[in-house]
Amino acid sequence: MIDSMIDLKQYGYIEVEQPPNGLIPGRITELQRDQYTVISEQGEVTAVLKGAFYHAAGSREDFPCVGDFVWLQPNQNGVSLIVKLLPRRSKFSRADYSGHGAGYVKTILEQVVATNFDYVFIVSSLNWDFKVSRIMRYLTQTRQSGGQPVVILTKADLIQDLDSPLAEVLTIAPDVPVHAVSSHNGIGLDGLSEYLQPGKTVVFLGMSGVGKSSLLNALMNEDVMKVNAIRETDSRGRHTTTHRQLFMLPSGAMVIDTPGMRELGLYGADEGISASYTDVEELFTQCRFNDCSHLTEPGCAVLAALADGSLAQEHWEHYLTQKRENKFVDDKSSYLRDKRAWQKNIAMQQKGKKGGYKK
Repeated sequence: MIDSMIDLKQYGYIEVEQPPNGLIPGRITELQRDQYTVISEQGEVTAVLKGAFYHAAGSREDFPCVGDFVWLQPNQNGVSLIVKLLPRRSKFSRADYSGHGAGYVKTILEQVVATNFDYVFIVSSLNWDFKVSRIMRYLTQTRQSGGQPVVILTKADLIQDLDSPLAEVLTIAPDVPVHAVSSHNGIGLDGLSEYLQPGKTVVFLGMSGVGKSSLLNALMNEDVMKVNAIRETDSRGRHTTTHRQLFMLPSGAMVIDTPGMRELGLYGADEGISASYTDVEELFTQCRFNDCSHLTEPGCAVLAALADGSLAQEHWEHYLTQKRENKFVDDKSSYLRDKRAWQKNIAMQQKGKKGGYKK
């Protein structure tokens, strides 16, 4: 039963076209297996994909994800139907190796983690597991996503010297906001209010045990997520978030909470790498030769910067590592892209010969 109409603009909806007759816009707030929870003007409903959706979608990334806006065919007496996925304004993806090691994987899929967000909170804890190199990977993929990165360093109450880790992050990303917070005693939480504005969406990303669920509970002012204790041996937490879900905060902002990632595989991150390493790629324009390999050539600006210390060896190696990984993923995933394009072309040819598909 519908108590009152909901203004979907409060959930970040921007109307770009009128929905077809009989359909209404909705935003996906939860996905468990093949069943979606969708918020619409008629309230929260349970929905599944309409049968034709499976035929229209070319690949897995074309299916709805938490954060997506869709055209919904409502059913007040049962399960509603998701008819169409609306265009995404931002998308965070990762490479899915399907459980295979890099040496054995044949094809790599795109896994869409969250969509239609304004900010990406890259959450890392200030315990033994703090690694700047991992934060750099998240920064690269975030810059590819279309969202604005914000680094959140949790468990600030557990260490005495905050200046050192903050300086490390600011060194690799001087243009990215960094906040040290504690969900336990509230340190630094007020500084997040500038991002948590009505209608804005934030996605939480990070490894398991870094404190995403505790941070969400603190911002919600209630325990909406279960929190498990970390292991003392390695500072790692056990998985608490088991699926992606969108929450509406008291402030009117929304948070997409995601399960912890064991590893973040870069996917289609060319632009993200360039944005993260502008200082490195600027050096390429100063090399004597356009095809400089930055190994032994005379007049190489990279080698000169490495020699005088203006380019840190570790920073250069991180750049090379991300470029190699991204090329590997592109090569492995291109087969599937080419195959899907070929299949779509054949289908269009058959449709043209028959004058349309038979119903």
